[in-house]
Amino acid sequence: MEREPHGPGPEGKTEGNTKGNTEGDTEGNTEGDRHDRVRQWAEASDDSRIYQAAGNQHFSRIGTQHVWAPGGGPAPRALAALPPDPAPALAGREERVAELLKHLGPEGPPATLVTGLPGVGKTALALHTAHRAVGLGLFPGGTLFVRLRGYAPTGAVDAAQALEALLRALGVRDTDLPPTPEEQAALYRSELARRAADGGAVLIVADDASSAGQLVPLVPAHPAHRLLVTSRDALTAPDFRPRLLPLGELDTPSAAALIATALAQVDPADPRATEEPEALERVTAQCGRLPLALTIAAALLTYDPGLRIASLAHELSDTGRRLGELRYEDGDGRAFAVRTAFDLSYRRLREPEARLFRLLSLNPGPDVSTEAAAALTGRPARETRAGLAALARACLLGEHPPRSGRWRMHDLLRLYASGLPAHRDEHEARLRLTSYYLSSCEAADVQLRADPGLRAGRFPDRAAALEWLEAERPNLVAAVALATAQEPHTALRLAAALSFYLRQSRHLHDTHAADEYVITAALRGGSRAVIVKGGAATQRGPLHGDKVIVHRAAYGAVRHVVPPEELIQARKIVERGQAARTRGLLAEAAAAFREAVDVYRLLGHPRGEGRALDALGLTLRETGRPGEAAAAHARASGAHREANDLHAEATALDHLGLALREAGRRAEAATAHTKAAALFHREGSPADEARARRNAGLAAGLRTRPADG
Repeated sequence: MEREPHGPGPEGKTEGNTKGNTEGDTEGNTEGDRHDRVRQWAEASDDSRIYQAAGNQHFSRIGTQHVWAPGGGPAPRALAALPPDPAPALAGREERVAELLKHLGPEGPPATLVTGLPGVGKTALALHTAHRAVGLGLFPGGTLFVRLRGYAPTGAVDAAQALEALLRALGVRDTDLPPTPEEQAALYRSELARRAADGGAVLIVADDASSAGQLVPLVPAHPAHRLLVTSRDALTAPDFRPRLLPLGELDTPSAAALIATALAQVDPADPRATEEPEALERVTAQCGRLPLALTIAAALLTYDPGLRIASLAHELSDTGRRLGELRYEDGDGRAFAVRTAFDLSYRRLREPEARLFRLLSLNPGPDVSTEAAAALTGRPARETRAGLAALARACLLGEHPPRSGRWRMHDLLRLYASGLPAHRDEHEARLRLTSYYLSSCEAADVQLRADPGLRAGRFPDRAAALEWLEAERPNLVAAVALATAQEPHTALRLAAALSFYLRQSRHLHDTHAADEYVITAALRGGSRAVIVKGGAATQRGPLHGDKVIVHRAAYGAVRHVVPPEELIQARKIVERGQAARTRGLLAEAAAAFREAVDVYRLLGHPRGEGRALDALGLTLRETGRPGEAAAAHARASGAHREANDLHAEATALDHLGLALREAGRRAEAATAHTKAAALFHREGSPADEARARRNAGLAAGLRTRPADG
C-alpha cells in the first residue's frame, strides 16, 4: 500500500491467529516525484480476519479471501457533537456538576451513570458538565454523542446501532464498517486507542439508556477516555459497573430560580417573579421541584405574559388535574408533558412491580416502610422488598435514608400512581394497611404504658416501641385523618392508641390534629364527645340539661385521647398503688387498685379498668389470695377484650392461669394459658406465646402428680 507524504497514516488491525509487519522505503525518479511508501503484510489462517485502512482505501482478508474497498477520500468526523449547553436550566446543581467533573477527570472511572426519576434533569446535567469538561481541556480528542432512546415507544437503539453511529462519527464510512457487531466493537476500541495516541482523551456521552446491554460495547478500553451515561434506571450488570450519580429534585430556592431565570431570558423586564414570590413558591411546590415540571410551568408563563403566577398556582392546586395542567405544546406540535414522561417508565414495569407501584399510592403518609408495603400487597416482607428495590432501580421510588427500609415516592409520581386504573384488590389492600397500622400502634401503646415487669409483646422494649412510633408518626396521623371519613370507629381506636405517645413526646401540632379528627369521627360514627383541654371544656353534640350524652365506646376513646381531670386522677391512683406495692405495702396497694377500678368503670374506660384489675390480681396473689386474684384477672381479660387490646387480654389470661394453678384449679389453669398462647400467636408475640405454652404444660403436668391430688 502507498501513502502520500501528508495523507492519513496507514492502520492495521488483526484478529484471530494472525501475524504481521510494516516496512517503509522511498522510491521515485525525481525529487518532486518522490513518494513515501509503506509496505504492510499480514497472514491469516482459518477464519481469522485482517482489516487494513490507508487514506482512501480499505483492505480486508478473511482466511484466504481478499476484499478490496476503495474509498472516496477521508470521511467527515463528528468529534464535537454535543448538543448546546443547557446551562440556564442547571440552577441548584453546582455540587453535582463538581462531583461529575471529578468522575470525568484523569482519576475517574471509565463509565459514570447519571440516574434519576423522569424529568429530574439528567440530560441537562450531563450536557452542561460535558461542555464544562471540554472547556477545561479534559477531552482534547473530542466528544461523541449518541441518543439511545431507551424509553421511546418506538423502541430503543440497540448496542449495534449505537456502535455504528459512533464509528461514523469517528470517520468510518458505511462501506468500511465491519459486518458483525463484534468486529465493529473491535474497530471502535481501535479507533479510540488511535485517537488517544494522536489527539488525546475522548468523551462519549450516551443519553437515555435503558439497559446495560446497550452500554457494554460502548465502554472505552483505553484508560484516557470516559463514557458518560444518563438513564432512568440504576443500570448495573456483572460486565457493566459504572459509578452511579443519583440526581434528585431541586431545593425550593433553586426551583424558584429556574422559573425566574426562564422568564428573564424571554423578557428581562418581566416583573412577575419579583412581584409574586409567594405564588412562585407555591408553583414550585406544586411542581414537586421537578425540573421538567418547572420548565413546563415556565413555558406556560412565557407563552402568556399576562398570566399571573398566582393564577397558575390556582390552576395547579387541584391535585386531580395537576398532571394534566403540566403540559405544554409548541407551534410545531411538539408536546412536553410530565404524565407522558412517567408513562414511558411505568409501561416498562413487570406486572408485580406495576401492581406494587399502584398500591403504594394508598399509603396515607409521605413514606412507607417495607413492612407496611408488605401489608398493602399481602405478600411476605422479603418478596415485597425485592419489588420495592426494583421500583427504586427504575427511579420510581427511593429508599431514604439508604438501607433504612423506608421508601419515598415523588409527589408527582404519587399523583400519577393514584390516577392509574384501580387494582381489583385495592379495597382489601387499604384494609390490610389500616389493620397493620392499628395493631402495631396499639401494641406500641401497650408497651409504653405497661408496668416495667409486664413489658413484653410485639416490641421487645420501650425503646423499640418509641422508635417505631417516631418513624411512623406522619403515617399514623394521616391514617387517622383518612379513617375519619371512611371508618370512624377505626379512627377513634387509632387516635386512642396514639394519644399517650403524642403527648409524652410533645408533638403538639399532631396532638391538636388528632383531637380534631377524633371529634369528627365521633360525630360521624353517631357518637357524642366531650374533650377537656386545660380545664376548659369544648362540647360537641346536643346537651341534655347540664350533661353531654356520650356513646360509651366513643367516649372512652375520645377521653383517652385528651385525658380529662377524672382520667388523670385515676392514673394517679394507679401510680399510688404501684408505689405501695413496690414498698411491700400490699394491702394499701390493693385498696388503691380497687379504687382505680371503680373510677375507670364510672368513666367508661375499659382499657384503664383492665390495667387496674390486672395489677389488683397480681397484688392479691402476693398476699396469698389466689382465688380472689383469679377473679380479678378474669375481669381484666374481659375489660381488655372490650377495649380491643389483644396483647393485654392475653397477658391477663396468662396471669389468670397462674392464679388458678395456685388455687389448685389446674385444668382451668391449663385452659387459660392455652387461650393466652393463641392470642399471643395472633398478636405476633412469639416469646410471650412460648411462655404461655410452657405455663400450660406445667399446669397439665402438675395435675398428673399424685402428691398434688
